[in-house]
Amino acid sequence: MSPFDAAAGGADRKKNLIPSHLPQDLRDFLLRAQVLKLYRQALRIAGRAPGHARADLMHMIRQEMENNRNCSDKQRIRFLISEGKGKLKGLDEMLDMQGH
Repeated sequence: MSPFDAAAGGADRKKNLIPSHLPQDLRDFLLRAQVLKLYRQALRIAGRAPGHARADLMHMIRQEMENNRNCSDKQRIRFLISEGKGKLKGLDEMLDMQGH
């Protein structure tokens, strides 16, 4: 690998990745914090939805969290966080377009 490859790879890395040099307990704590942050963001965005859809959205968000509550695979958790962020971004944009 050339220095240019390393520099290019470093630029593509996301800011919220958890460094691997941290102790496992701290990495678990930070991953859990990311999940909770995503959950709070999801509830805030769902709260902007029209009244008839708000309860359904909040129920779906809670159900997704409950379905994956016992997941211990760190790679899967990171995938679910990434997927959730993408879905939230789409929902947020849709609500913005509708004026909510």
